[in-house]
Amino acid sequence: MTNDIAPDPFAGERLKQSHFHPRQAALNIREAWSSWNGYKFADYYYDAEYEYFCVRNTCGTYDICPMQKYRISGSDAEAMLNRMVTRDISKLKQDRVTYVCWCTDEGRMVDDGTIFRLGEDTFMLTCGSPSIAWLRKSAFGFKDIKIVDQSDDIAALSFQGPTSCEVLKKMGLNGIEQLRPFGIQKFAFKDGEIMVSRTGFTGDLGYELWVEPNLALDMWDSLYAAGEDYGIQPYGEAATNMARLEAGFIMPDMEFSEALKTIHFEHDQTPFELNLGWLVDFNKPHFNGRQALLKEKQHGPEYTLVKLDIDGNKPAEESHLYSDKACEHEIGYVTSAMWSPVVKANIALAMVKTSALKGDIWAEIYYTKELRHNHKVERCRVQDQPFWAPDRAKATPPPTF
Repeated sequence: MTNDIAPDPFAGERLKQSHFHPRQAALNIREAWSSWNGYKFADYYYDAEYEYFCVRNTCGTYDICPMQKYRISGSDAEAMLNRMVTRDISKLKQDRVTYVCWCTDEGRMVDDGTIFRLGEDTFMLTCGSPSIAWLRKSAFGFKDIKIVDQSDDIAALSFQGPTSCEVLKKMGLNGIEQLRPFGIQKFAFKDGEIMVSRTGFTGDLGYELWVEPNLALDMWDSLYAAGEDYGIQPYGEAATNMARLEAGFIMPDMEFSEALKTIHFEHDQTPFELNLGWLVDFNKPHFNGRQALLKEKQHGPEYTLVKLDIDGNKPAEESHLYSDKACEHEIGYVTSAMWSPVVKANIALAMVKTSALKGDIWAEIYYTKELRHNHKVERCRVQDQPFWAPDRAKATPPPTF
């Protein structure tokens, strides 16, 4: 007899494990796994609402190893990125982060993400979907530029919640309380370093920790040891989606369809439709989609993404919107909706015809109660500010919690 083990015929199709997977697997007592960019990824660990309340009341970790990470360097790096994205990257200072989006020549949004300026000629772009092909096309015509996909080579953890700064101080990151929103700071750790950015996707106080994979588990252990008395808890995609909706942040495949993946004409969106016109800088040199976006700015977008406060307590998930209570004149649709525990309100993001924004808005809501299908129509009110934006999210130093 031999002890040879037959090769796995599905080895190339199985999900990769995050650099933090050994610790996360032990805590995922529900075995509630999903996938993101080929990684095994937690939908939730114990209970989505419990994890949401940890983010809002204590602190939690969210694995962003599956996020795409690209290092762009060289003397042409700034010019290349400035041509690709709609925001003026020349204004981004070293050790700062900024939110960006990039478009096709037709002005349709390809994706959104963040750009980190790590040096005079060195940047890191992070985004939710693979973008190496688009980056390489965007680099055409530039001579001194190098693009490296570091997605699998950086371990990254989002650490969010009101006690997050206190935990990092206890972990030994001296001076972390002086880090401003969208700032970057590096700290010695073991035989390497941790890069910390004051960024996140919850609208609350929070940070993102970036480290070499060989230090990932050590960082996790140190963080959880420091956070033991501060309610630290891992959270998954379900809690993230709740928190980002309260903050008014957009999500691909919910608020927008990525242009390169959209088949039907204009079923993708533009920055102006997504209420991201503040990301489009027409004062800088040419960038992808400039002509189309300038035309749209002059004429106005057909639809506009808005935040809605809706009467009642039934989430308006996938609801159609009307200008009249009789639901005869359709004017839009809901993209994301929930009953917000912290805001104590029925909230939603929705695409509404721009011409209808000054009039009445009604949501036709369908819901199930004890196997019975129900229907109601509720009034909606447009809200300009995020549903959740505590002062501590921007305060430097953050208040002790």
